[in-house]
Amino acid sequence: MKFEEAKETCDQILETIGEYFVGEKTLLRKVLVAALANGHVLFEDYPGLGKTLLAKIFATVTGCDWKRVQFTPDLMPTDITGTKIWRFNTGDFSLMKGPVFTNILLADEINRSPPKVQSALLECMEERQVTIEGETHKLSRPFFVLATQNPIEFEGTYPLPEAQMDRFTLRISTGYARTPEDEVLILSRRNLWQRDDPTEFIEPVTTRQAFAEIQEIAEKEIYVDEQIMRYIVDIIRATRETPQVTVGSSPRGGLSLMKVAKAHALTMGRDYVTPDDVKLYAVDALSHRLILKTKYSLEGGIDGRGLISQIIEDIEVPKEFMRR
Repeated sequence: MKFEEAKETCDQILETIGEYFVGEKTLLRKVLVAALANGHVLFEDYPGLGKTLLAKIFATVTGCDWKRVQFTPDLMPTDITGTKIWRFNTGDFSLMKGPVFTNILLADEINRSPPKVQSALLECMEERQVTIEGETHKLSRPFFVLATQNPIEFEGTYPLPEAQMDRFTLRISTGYARTPEDEVLILSRRNLWQRDDPTEFIEPVTTRQAFAEIQEIAEKEIYVDEQIMRYIVDIIRATRETPQVTVGSSPRGGLSLMKVAKAHALTMGRDYVTPDDVKLYAVDALSHRLILKTKYSLEGGIDGRGLISQIIEDIEVPKEFMRR
């Protein structure tokens, strides 16, 4: 697949999603960019704002196989990864694959299950493999997780462990509809479909193999100048030096920020990264990786998103950098 064809396919994906999901175009682009960067997305918002619907529409439009797991307090890790069962007719154990054996895993309300269950996804998300009873199985490409969670103050939720949060490339919110007209559009589309799930009406824009090729283009054919890399490093290091923070962003945060900046450049039709690509995704890529000092986390008024926004304002943007 050529660069121009990849850009056109990205445009078609965004256009088709927009025909079924009412939301900001920037939000839809961020989901696509995270997937192209071979990353994972955590939707954090209140119930009923379309998080699950967006994930299902995205999976259908991209032509990928997908499975859904509803996280509940009684869920077991093997319900996600799979297990081996004894077959009496053959006299041996055979693998019963769990829902992680897919291209897109929709982890719905991931923080409804305790950390033991959440940790079942750690190996899958980082290494694209799963170990079941000592045997390692590679997951198919592409593989990424679209997870939704309710705010942690909701009853019956468990906060995600720091190691789990660090594996999500972006944490974003769908938010409420911006205008009354948008909410009317949501109702009119639902009335037209005569059902809550419109995915059976959606024709895939691309295929799993073609989407994997676009991921390769985003990874290998987008140029990142050394000055842009230095800019990313300055942001990452600033998160560790901020006095309100106990733990700043890990190196994985810098890698994630660079990857989504490259993927965003592709969707915009450029084969090089600009500082604006980095600034656009810095808050969503880094804010969930910070651990605030207890004093500030309890008092409120300061959160990771605000701190990253302030860091972006304080750090000088490179004015000269190489373009391919």
